[in-house]
Amino acid sequence: MTRSALEYHRQTSYDRHDMTGHGLDWPNQPDVLKSYPGLRTVPLPEVTAWPQDNLSVLIRKRSQEEGATNVTLEKLAQIIRLTHSLTAKARMSGTAFYYRSVASAGALYPFELYAAVHGIAGLDDGLYHHSIGLEALTALRSGNMMPNVSDALRAGTGGSPVLVFFLTSIFFRSSWKYRDRAYRYHLLDTGHLAENLLLALRAQNLPPTLYYDFDDGKLNSLLGVDPRREVCLAVVCVWGKKASGQKETGDLKIPARSLTHASRVSAREVDYALIRDLHTASCRVVKPDQGTPKMLHNLGLKTEPAQQIPRTDTWPELMNYAEVVFKRRSRRNFVQTELSVTRLDALLELLCATGHEQEDARSFAKEALSVGFLSGNVQDLNPGFYVLDLEQGEMALSSQGFMTDKMAHVCLDQAWLANSALHFVFLTNLKLLDETWGPRGYRYAMLTAGRLGQRIYLVTTAMGIGCCGIGAFYDDEAAHILGLNEQTRLLYLVAAGPLKR
Repeated sequence: MTRSALEYHRQTSYDRHDMTGHGLDWPNQPDVLKSYPGLRTVPLPEVTAWPQDNLSVLIRKRSQEEGATNVTLEKLAQIIRLTHSLTAKARMSGTAFYYRSVASAGALYPFELYAAVHGIAGLDDGLYHHSIGLEALTALRSGNMMPNVSDALRAGTGGSPVLVFFLTSIFFRSSWKYRDRAYRYHLLDTGHLAENLLLALRAQNLPPTLYYDFDDGKLNSLLGVDPRREVCLAVVCVWGKKASGQKETGDLKIPARSLTHASRVSAREVDYALIRDLHTASCRVVKPDQGTPKMLHNLGLKTEPAQQIPRTDTWPELMNYAEVVFKRRSRRNFVQTELSVTRLDALLELLCATGHEQEDARSFAKEALSVGFLSGNVQDLNPGFYVLDLEQGEMALSSQGFMTDKMAHVCLDQAWLANSALHFVFLTNLKLLDETWGPRGYRYAMLTAGRLGQRIYLVTTAMGIGCCGIGAFYDDEAAHILGLNEQTRLLYLVAAGPLKR
């Protein structure tokens, strides 16, 4: 039985000499559009004006301290569309397939988005599911959910939420293809979605608070999901200025037409024990007995003296934030063209900006994860492996030489990766995660890696260069190339660089 992050990660590692092929069960391919037949839907109104800010402005923007006011259905519609939209259509096996604004491993989209609202003009209080295929909200429960939400979040505050988003993942959507390894992608993909949501809220001047910690059982019950199939992995709250005067809770009884059935996405689903066991173990929240260690100092790496990452007044952005969201794609037709230092500085600044955001106070982003990059073809920068100090805004060389071609070989021999100018790598010491936070620490590290990966996707799109995330690699080989210690492993790799025109 898998009861630790270290054990799960090792058991789901890829080994070049021990790979077992498997076919996909196409007749039981999961449905990627969750639905609740028979329940009332509320169409999302059309958005007539989008934010005009550049992405750099939003990423640098500090959240407001005062509570939210004047949230309307129209504003909520804009937030949801900037968070999670259908952006392109393709024909696959004779049927229509829709790509989305959120990056996802294998385009399997395991995530779902729910919202609890209270006091929002134009929308009854209650719990809703974002039905992306219908461009609508499906009403699941009525009344004031916020006392239950605050209880599940263990949030001791004088305020009261006016808007709460719940980010879930449906296991079988990803495990259909990736089997036991899929829990990695459940977390990374949910992190992608969370970053889109936080930026959308910031664009509306709403102060978001991101939660990785909550009572899993209470929230899964509130959402009406089947926890064997679908689970809540992150919560984002928008708090009001003062506590609500409405003390009674909403209708928490499961409707006669059960909600839980909607978590099933295929007629014949496979239960992968490693996923179930680790997630069950991670439901316990562990508070560290002492101060949290700095992951950067526990990777087994030696570095040269650090240098400050320059802060640039402007980034070389070609389009604004809203345009970026709808044009984001995974692009891998890289060419061996030098990446400008201004683009590199923008990418490094966006990663370091996460150390100063208010929502990270509750999400352990800095402590659970370390970030570095492989420089392959960058203006005025020697090739090598560099590590970042997100808090101090510094970078330091760990090892010299061209490594992107070696990493392409490690990433299941995907030769196109060798042409990219940069490989961003997200690392953690798995043993230290377990010792500090128990199995839940794996959620902190992987969700945060997904958040930062989505940022790279968005900023590269804004600057007119390419980006593609990689979650499949020969794990031990990757650790060896980077010079990591026995307990530290690569969680995620995101390639970026100029594209073929």
